[in-house]
Amino acid sequence: MIKAGIIGATGYAGNELVRLLLQHKDVEIVWYGSRSFIDQPYASVYQNFFQLVDEKCLDDNMEELAKQADVIFTATPQGYCASMVTEEMLSQTKIIDLSADFRIKDVAVYEEWYGITHKSPQFIEEAVYGLCELNREKVKTARLLANPGCYPTCSILSIYPLMKEGLIDPQSIIIDAKSGTSGAGRGAKVANLYCEVNENIKAYGVASHRHTPEIEEQLGYAGNCKPVLNFTPHLVPMNRGILVTAYANLKKPMTDEEVRAVYKKYYDNEYFVRVLPKGVCPETRNVEGSNYVDVNFKIDPRTNRIIMMGSMDNLVKGAAGQAVQNMNLMFGLNEQEGLHQIPMLP
Repeated sequence: MIKAGIIGATGYAGNELVRLLLQHKDVEIVWYGSRSFIDQPYASVYQNFFQLVDEKCLDDNMEELAKQADVIFTATPQGYCASMVTEEMLSQTKIIDLSADFRIKDVAVYEEWYGITHKSPQFIEEAVYGLCELNREKVKTARLLANPGCYPTCSILSIYPLMKEGLIDPQSIIIDAKSGTSGAGRGAKVANLYCEVNENIKAYGVASHRHTPEIEEQLGYAGNCKPVLNFTPHLVPMNRGILVTAYANLKKPMTDEEVRAVYKKYYDNEYFVRVLPKGVCPETRNVEGSNYVDVNFKIDPRTNRIIMMGSMDNLVKGAAGQAVQNMNLMFGLNEQEGLHQIPMLP
């Protein structure tokens, strides 16, 4: 059995990790870490685990946890993991960080967009960006794993095939994205109150959202270039889900069949990426509660642009599910283990 510990177990991503890992036949959770609820029963924080989890919340002592766990998940705010990780820890355990601390290779870019000083830049180069469909072989040998952001995961997977094949202008990309409110975390914030969110939709982080450099960096690797794109996220009144609609100029006229062949080339053998039939647009409800990403596209011959679309559950494939997928690869397990949850509808 893989002994797993979770720091930040009482946030939404941490809660989702608990839900998935409890159903994983090869994992035992040995540490429910939560600075805010130390010594309180975990099931009193999340009543859905009543009679399923008997343990109490522990502190965030990663040094002690590294001695007990084979893998540590840090579902924590930006800066925490980077301030705690040491070579000694990495010699004892594997770390899967759900924050952005090790996603961006240029420390100056990270510090500019996140507004904090990176505490352990010596580990940035080693850290593997854990988008399994792109970096599977690197993930297998990682001891420090940077779990991708939710918006970047959906955006990159929607755009990647055409970027990789050099079929779109990398300077013309516009990404319009929507997310449910769980993406903002469980902390009490006025902007996330029911009366503030319900019956409303709003853009935020316009021209400044910190997932922008992460998307640019990964698409740049795909296209061997340095794209500069517009990314605008929106908050919508639902619990879960991300919908991405991305636009780009085609470098040459293409037919639907030609573009579909490109998507099939990259995703036909990817269990968690589903290329939808022609004319079917991705919807968040069709992936809710699952680790699937649904993608599709539409060519607009009038403007010579292509619209690339994707949907996924921000807490599963966008956070905890992807972390478990990475863990499976890191420990030589079947990549799908513990992740066969069927999307919930309605």
